[in-house]
Amino acid sequence: MSVTSSETLSGPSFDALPKFSASEVPDGVLPVEGHEGMWHLAPPTKEYAHLYPAKVLTVHHWTERLFSFTTTRDPGLRFENGQFAMIGMELNGKPLLRAYSLASPNYEDELEFLSIAVEDGPLTSRLRHVKVGDTVLVGRKPTGTLILDNLRPGRNLYFLSTGTGLAPFMSLIKDPACYEKFDRVILTHTVRVSGELAYANHIRHELPQHEFLGEDIAAKLLYYPAVTREDFAVTDRITTLIENGQIFRDLNIPEIDPEHDRVMICGSPEMLADTEALLEARGFDEGNMSNPGSYVVEKAFAER
Repeated sequence: MSVTSSETLSGPSFDALPKFSASEVPDGVLPVEGHEGMWHLAPPTKEYAHLYPAKVLTVHHWTERLFSFTTTRDPGLRFENGQFAMIGMELNGKPLLRAYSLASPNYEDELEFLSIAVEDGPLTSRLRHVKVGDTVLVGRKPTGTLILDNLRPGRNLYFLSTGTGLAPFMSLIKDPACYEKFDRVILTHTVRVSGELAYANHIRHELPQHEFLGEDIAAKLLYYPAVTREDFAVTDRITTLIENGQIFRDLNIPEIDPEHDRVMICGSPEMLADTEALLEARGFDEGNMSNPGSYVVEKAFAER
């Protein structure tokens, strides 16, 4: 596999187009006519009552493995910011689906998803070949625990994420309710290499200029990226940064406190377990729809 730059197939947001030999691609993808080494998703052949066919509008490759894409949205699709939907493609006459957080806020006309290609992952080894104009299948009933109603009122709202666990928080940081309910919103994103800090420029420079939310975002949103396998300003895991207090010193804010702070967590299984244990030891309690708490965690995601 090699990576080349191209905008021909994908529009202006697609800036790193992976190229693969025929031996490197799984079934379910087709060659792009006239472009050697390029592939795209085979279209579905059936209709499914619980899924709708969404047209891919843009694709952006952050690294060889990390990519995001936008799709059309069914007019009847309703969801709360922070939720996920089942998405995927048809393979051998059946839907191949995985849970994906909606990275776009619920008031936008398009849907956005963030994905990383897992080696031999049944879906992502194919989905990484997605091109503008392809069709993906999107579930009609989004769900999930990372919603504001699952938290008790508080002063500060922490979004703790690793890798593609950033996705639900991209919708939430564009939710006016976050800034109405909380004095401060802290978004942490921990990745292995700096190229995986998806949306960093958007968060730092574009969101503060948002037509409607810019003033609140500039005043209340704190973005705290960390990179664990490269030289970077912050190189520790989020649990270490909380335990040793570095994050609070860097941001000039008080240490995390269950009386005033609320937390949402999304990331790898190891990160979820470690962060939950840390919070529980500090007196935080997990919330849900019937009993709001001081933290919530999304456990719906596994290797894909």
